[in-house]
Amino acid sequence: MAKCLIFGISGQDGSYLARHLLARGDEVWGTSRDVAMGSFVNLDRLGLRDRVKLTSAAITDFRSVLQALAKAQPQEIYHLAGQSSVGLSFDQPVETLESVTLGTLNILEAVRFLGGGIRFYHACSSECFGDTGGAAADELMAFRPRSPYAVAKAAAFWEVANYREAYGLFACSGLLFNHESCLRPGRFVTQKIVTGARRIASGELKGKLRLGNLEIERDWGWAPEFVEAMALMLKQPEPDDFVIATGETRPLKDFVAQAFAAVGLDWKQHVESDPGLFRPTDLRCGRANPAKAATKLGWRAKWKMNEVVRAMSDGVL
Repeated sequence: MAKCLIFGISGQDGSYLARHLLARGDEVWGTSRDVAMGSFVNLDRLGLRDRVKLTSAAITDFRSVLQALAKAQPQEIYHLAGQSSVGLSFDQPVETLESVTLGTLNILEAVRFLGGGIRFYHACSSECFGDTGGAAADELMAFRPRSPYAVAKAAAFWEVANYREAYGLFACSGLLFNHESCLRPGRFVTQKIVTGARRIASGELKGKLRLGNLEIERDWGWAPEFVEAMALMLKQPEPDDFVIATGETRPLKDFVAQAFAAVGLDWKQHVESDPGLFRPTDLRCGRANPAKAATKLGWRAKWKMNEVVRAMSDGVL
């Protein structure tokens, strides 16, 4: 049994990771900026609120991070906190850069300061790769970030690599491609699509669902599976970075078509692409090569886009 601390436990990944670690028999701690005022809706939905220990921590405040580590005394740390929306990062670039880069640095420095062999996982992002021209990204592909969020995640990736090499920390990054679930906030396009289809079918939403660029292509996986890969990374003999993805890339319009078909509708009659929702810069195609995770972690995605859309449409947790 390990004692685990999750920064960002209230989000989609943090809540699923808590469930996975608890099922594994671990003791789980989680942080929120202010536990007394925090919302832990996802933990409540998964029935986990009373099974985890919560403590307040602001990742942009080094003293606060240090206090959280001293209180929880973890053997494993999972850093999932910080601004997590690509779209929002264009509106809030400063907050995005600060929360992601400074937050990661503060946790790494606290781990180095305390010592004790703590193992550290950083939730990085496939957005770091930028537009690869259709090539499948692996762990050796160069970064070409195209959003404030991607720039921040790329910087945090190299912070982790530097602390691993300079100080011998067991620190690794997961370069996660898109992973979805029913716990996704409504601002994420997959949740917007599934919820919109349901509301149109029920008559609650009149008119058409307005989306951005329907021609983009992404690798969509199931979040509860992706958190299993995170946990496996910290059980390896040596720290390393891994691309985590399904290996299947599909257009957004396929996701839309399947979500509307699940409620008996033809998406073409209910969806319109609105150029006003396009991002200043975006990736045309996200393609992944997760072979290293399969070989070294023994991890492979069981669910791909079809199963993900079906599960979200059915409300699977």
